[in-house]
Amino acid sequence: MRKIAVLTDSACDIPVELQEKYGIDILPFTITLDGVSYVERKDFTFDQYYQMLRDAKGTPSTAHITAMQFCDQFCKYLDEGYTDVLYVSINSTGSATHDAAVMGVDLLNEERPGHELRVHIVDSHTYSFIYGWPVCEAARLLRNGAELEYVMNMLNDRFSRAEVVLSAFSLKVMKKSGRVSAAAAFAGELLGLRPIISLIDGKSKVEAKVRGDAAVPGALIKYVRSRVDNIDEDFEYMIACTDIPAVDDLIKQCKKEFGHGPLHVFKLGAAVASNTGPDTIAITYLGRPRR
Repeated sequence: MRKIAVLTDSACDIPVELQEKYGIDILPFTITLDGVSYVERKDFTFDQYYQMLRDAKGTPSTAHITAMQFCDQFCKYLDEGYTDVLYVSINSTGSATHDAAVMGVDLLNEERPGHELRVHIVDSHTYSFIYGWPVCEAARLLRNGAELEYVMNMLNDRFSRAEVVLSAFSLKVMKKSGRVSAAAAFAGELLGLRPIISLIDGKSKVEAKVRGDAAVPGALIKYVRSRVDNIDEDFEYMIACTDIPAVDDLIKQCKKEFGHGPLHVFKLGAAVASNTGPDTIAITYLGRPRR
């Protein structure tokens, strides 16, 4: 009989109550800000980190989870009698963490030759609760007796269709990290322009620019409508945000346009906010299959 562990990393932004409910293990990222290193999900709350970003003088950096950390976790599972591990990773093209997990399996084979632990690694191709929620669903299905292969197919299907459209009301962090050019950030701040940015398979693209904060929710919704063939009562979407009032207007407009509220409203964790900035809202949804 298989005993299956469900593992992911802290960029999943799974709330603590769901992590505990489904028995999900989460390896944390280390984030350095203004010369001080912090462990995500341990050293600060999401809201505290947003303020830390606003007050920061420098650019945050995120250290990937190491192969040795994965190896140690896999050894722990062996000692606890697990037969399988399902690890769902942050987008592999945006973080070396996925490759570190693969290397962690090689280290495990060296440390525990002949072991029988099967490690299954799934690349989410995305960020935040966009893969955190499917991980929760995977853990629920496995707990209820679903076959691991069925669950992995479900995850890969979700990740082949997952899309995000977001906007940042402050471009300070994006400018410092080089994700938005200094000239574009200056023009945005001077003219009140807000970028509408798509994030698909880890690749970001500025799809449009709108003038003023009030125009952002409508522009996000317009983009979603252009990407989804049929929006009805079965259309599932989620809203991602930091601690800004604009999210309330986005929720209100989404309910009006889509005919129902979001599946979840979740906050962006430190690993993600370190790239988007502390003043961000987004809509996540399933589009057309790409793989």
